[in-house]
Amino acid sequence: MMVCTGNICRSPMAAAILERTLADSELAGQVAVDSAAMHAYHLGERSDPRARTALAEAGYTCTHRAQLFEARSFAECDLILAMDRGHLRELRTLAAREGASSEHVMLLRDFDPQGPGDVPDPYYDTIAEFREVRAMVERTMPDLVQHLRRMLASG
Repeated sequence: MMVCTGNICRSPMAAAILERTLADSELAGQVAVDSAAMHAYHLGERSDPRARTALAEAGYTCTHRAQLFEARSFAECDLILAMDRGHLRELRTLAAREGASSEHVMLLRDFDPQGPGDVPDPYYDTIAEFREVRAMVERTMPDLVQHLRRMLASG
């Protein structure tokens, strides 16, 4: 589960990139990928047009509609990836309030070979920043897929 603020920019981009990366790997069909929002700003809306454009330019598709992160996802998801440290704090706080484990809640960029950090929110920016987010997410994929392989192997 990828999580960002409104679920129309970063998290659906990350989910679309991971879905295709997995489809092109030996893990095809073994991992379900989804994304959600921490806040209900855009529920039911399609991804931002700039996000869809940045994805389409690289051959990805995104048909996602924004949905709110629900506490049951702590039990249903084996890995929850926050787009920034603010989301990470919110998710861990929610997990504690719900009596759920947050040990499987991480930052997406924990898998970035250039080092951990936030995926910047491009919402108030131009298509160029959406392309930068796409490139940032793409470079996390090899290490993230390796992590998923280990998770699947350990059962």
